[in-house]
Amino acid sequence: MRFARLGPAGSEIPAAIDTDGEVLDLRPITTDVTGSFLASDPIGRVQHARGAGDLRSVPDADSLRRGAPVARPGKVVCIGLNYRDHAAETGADIPTEPIVFMKDPMTVIGPDDEVLVPRGSTKTDWEIELALVIGTTARYCDSEEAAATHIAGYAIANDVSERAFQLERGGQWDKGKSCETFNPLGPWLVTPAALDDAGLDPRALSLRLAVNGEVRQDGTTADMIFRPAEIVHYLSQFMVLYPGDVISTGTPAGVALGSGAPYLQAGDVVELTAEGLGSQRQTIGAA
Repeated sequence: MRFARLGPAGSEIPAAIDTDGEVLDLRPITTDVTGSFLASDPIGRVQHARGAGDLRSVPDADSLRRGAPVARPGKVVCIGLNYRDHAAETGADIPTEPIVFMKDPMTVIGPDDEVLVPRGSTKTDWEIELALVIGTTARYCDSEEAAATHIAGYAIANDVSERAFQLERGGQWDKGKSCETFNPLGPWLVTPAALDDAGLDPRALSLRLAVNGEVRQDGTTADMIFRPAEIVHYLSQFMVLYPGDVISTGTPAGVALGSGAPYLQAGDVVELTAEGLGSQRQTIGAA
């Protein structure tokens, strides 16, 4: 099962997409795809409501704007330099522990919404990432197996970054990561069971990003240094992870910072795809 939020920003319809592709309106059972919904056996609730005849299809679902698949995440936690090839292209050492930073959750937008180059920016960059969303509260997980049970699902994230703000303005990563619109997310939240049913493993998904039709990133999550369950286990030793929290797990090689490709400018088009997780398409504007 996949979860989605469809419609105008601020008025999205919570939806579930079943294995047959039918898009179901979830408003009879929840006001939105929130952390509390994800913590309350969402698949079971959808199946029960559908069996009872309480859910109807979303009319013209394909024509509706696609919002971020989780509403109002409490926090966005990011892992830096989590791909060996990306660490190499930036000249960094391979981390021995996850590098952790936070991103303003208000940066989260829909997968096809406009991304704004900040005022004064000269180095706005792209980063395709596998994001995971927490489904149940995780604190002090005692194993990676236990940590995995707290993952509600997976999605594509574009961890847009302003490198000058990040690296040249005091060395505070959050500053280069938290500009408005800097976290397109979605289009779907794909449950672990749905990935498994498709024969896919979140530890081995292809990731691809293109700018103006030119492929910039072409990688796989198999090159991660720290895997999703390992990351959840690690983070839970330092902070409580709550339902609806988003974790971005790092990016493969090919960002402008390391490759020498031109940074983003107004008018550029960024397209992202991830195996089993759908696609994004953003036009770049100016703040």
